[in-house]
Amino acid sequence: MNVLSVFDGMSCGRIALERAGINVENYFASEIDKWAIKVAQKNYTETMQLGSITEWESWDIPKIDMLIGGSPCQSISNLGDKSGLEGKSSLFFKYLECLHYFKPKYFILENVVGNKKAIEKISELVGVEPIEINSNLVSAQNRRRLYWTNIDVKSMPQDRGIYLKDILENGVPEKSILTESRKRWLLSDKGQQTIAKKYAVIDPLKANCLTARSDASWNSNYVTRSGEITKLTPIEYERLQTVPDNYTDCVSDFQRYKMLGNGWTVDVISHILKNI
Repeated sequence: MNVLSVFDGMSCGRIALERAGINVENYFASEIDKWAIKVAQKNYTETMQLGSITEWESWDIPKIDMLIGGSPCQSISNLGDKSGLEGKSSLFFKYLECLHYFKPKYFILENVVGNKKAIEKISELVGVEPIEINSNLVSAQNRRRLYWTNIDVKSMPQDRGIYLKDILENGVPEKSILTESRKRWLLSDKGQQTIAKKYAVIDPLKANCLTARSDASWNSNYVTRSGEITKLTPIEYERLQTVPDNYTDCVSDFQRYKMLGNGWTVDVISHILKNI
């Protein structure tokens, strides 16, 4: 297949295609984040980077068999600015332009469960109703997402019964140790309020949904190791997204947390693709 992945990020779609056993002749990626591109090119050197989707009309590529992508969610998310498809999430329309122009045999579009009006409009324009899948079926992370696809998905993924404790690294990894400032924040009134509201959680059975800012903003998942409260490591973030260990290790931890929070749960996409 010739595959076009827009909003490609670190090429989670490429991993999913591989796991689904789909032979990829050419993988074209549209992405602008230099750190995500660096990770993608480290793992799949043959990936052809096209640049911004806003310039898609200048792309010189062959017939596309599959179009995949997760358009920005900021203004669709219930935690966003409520502007729907008129805000940052308006980049969805560039995906739609590609869908109409390239006319691929298969397509997948991913986004969050959020603004009802925006969700209904996307469904109307792409011509299919979304499938809701929670990543907690294939990983230790609660992550509800909508998937619009013309692939006939016959069933939900089988529940693997994976819990957060199952994906933790051994011992107390150095990268899990909290800074003094974060420890103080956790003990502060603000930190305790965040925990009370479950924006941050300690020792959950399943991790809260990872986001691009879940580590940077400290509204994150914490686990107790050897009697000490610790944060999750980048490798544990990778495991929550069913990404191979150290897939993202060529960039800083800050960028790793960010792109993994932005990324796809690979095994959910693989499940969809296996229905082809």
